[in-house]
Amino acid sequence: MKILFVASECVPFCKTGGLADVVGALPKELRQKRHDVRIILPKYKTIRGQEFGIKETNEKVHVPMGGGRVESADIRTAKTEKGIPVYFINHEGYYGRPGLYRTPQGDFSDNAERFIFFCRAALEACKAMQFRPDIIHCHDWQTALIPMYLKVLLKSDAFFQHTASVFTIHNIAYQGIFPKALLETTGFSWNEFTMDKFEYYDQICFMKAGLVYADAINTVSPTYAKEIQSAYEFGRGMEDTLRTRASDLSGILNGLDIEDWDPAKDPFLARSFDADHLASRRACKTALQIQLKFPLEQNIPMLGMVARIDQQKGVDLLTQIIPTLLNRHNVQIVVLGQGDEALLAQLHHFAAQYPGNIRVLTDFNDPLAHNIYGSSNMFLMPSRFEPCGLSQMISMRYGSIPIVANTGGLHDTVVPATRDSGNGFVFQPGNAAAFLAAIEEALVFFKDAPAWETLQRRAMSEDFSWAASTPKYLEMYRKALGRKTPPSSKSPARETT
Repeated sequence: MKILFVASECVPFCKTGGLADVVGALPKELRQKRHDVRIILPKYKTIRGQEFGIKETNEKVHVPMGGGRVESADIRTAKTEKGIPVYFINHEGYYGRPGLYRTPQGDFSDNAERFIFFCRAALEACKAMQFRPDIIHCHDWQTALIPMYLKVLLKSDAFFQHTASVFTIHNIAYQGIFPKALLETTGFSWNEFTMDKFEYYDQICFMKAGLVYADAINTVSPTYAKEIQSAYEFGRGMEDTLRTRASDLSGILNGLDIEDWDPAKDPFLARSFDADHLASRRACKTALQIQLKFPLEQNIPMLGMVARIDQQKGVDLLTQIIPTLLNRHNVQIVVLGQGDEALLAQLHHFAAQYPGNIRVLTDFNDPLAHNIYGSSNMFLMPSRFEPCGLSQMISMRYGSIPIVANTGGLHDTVVPATRDSGNGFVFQPGNAAAFLAAIEEALVFFKDAPAWETLQRRAMSEDFSWAASTPKYLEMYRKALGRKTPPSSKSPARETT
């Protein structure tokens, strides 16, 4: 098959979250199975052409943006280390600025226009580069208009006659909701501004367009696929729309790029190790303790957290339990992340109050993240919801035992530990007391060194590679090709807020 990934981020070029990891890793697996896979991205200012060998082409795209205005961009190209072609839509006005979506003060005011343009430019780039995909795989709201363009504006276009669309929800909380005045900019008519299409409370909703018009839909874990149909708490207003397409919706667990995340070969670690050489892991913990100016003591449990600092990630639960936890136990806590300033202020307050026990680091960098995974004894993920989560998979691969909320992909990957089975510790989401109890259960387990090492080996032996998920994506692609029919016109009931 010819498969085109259209996304707003992809490692190693640009990243703000797990979406970039998936778009960077899944095409590699598909290419190994001899499919022709390519990727289209915006050419952000932060993507340095010299670093990635990006070259100019002679091709341009021209996109109508309403009111007779046409915006143009040139197409640039590069290849990944695995030889996958990547096309970049280069438009200085839309993408030649710091950041992908926002500044520290908030989202870019023209994000709707930036990604309307990107969706249409990606389709025009297919023609310019003479790549006729069987599948266009779209990711999150930034690319969600593409299925709608294929079904509405391009339904008679011979170039895309045999092209099906797939839409992946990485996080349904981000939906791309904008004023209806932008309808003209999209190129759609008011006929499409209805409740069963992409109108949402008198606004336009990019994600809803993807959910309604894509030939197949998936999200990134089986449990999250069920959760987002169940209630507003998880579906964020899209639950009824999703239920109308339940037969076209699947949950496919994200995989982990085991080449990028391998403690036996990780250049950032003080010493490489694997499940059979856990003694070497102790050197990693010592090195991180030195770096962070913690007391050098192997028997003090180290709790790591690498996350966006906000309530979705349950960081507020951590701030609630820190005083009790540190009054009862001598532990070291290291938090790496950026986000909510109020939560960061609370964490910094505790770091000042407990200087021998807490470090809060906001200078996000890959080497430090790798070292936290490879050095901490336990890894904290108290998320209120988690579509998939990669951090718990990485932590297990690196021998850091996860302590997670029982939600989404965390439910699908972390099994409560006993002396004979399991790979982590689990508690009910949003419950600070339950979170503290799970940590204390892990601390008791940690005191039994032989049992803890057995638990580490079990966790490190889990297979979270893309090998299991890639065939499921291929099956979904085949079903999408067989479903190239207009979506049902049945109107979903509107949720109350």
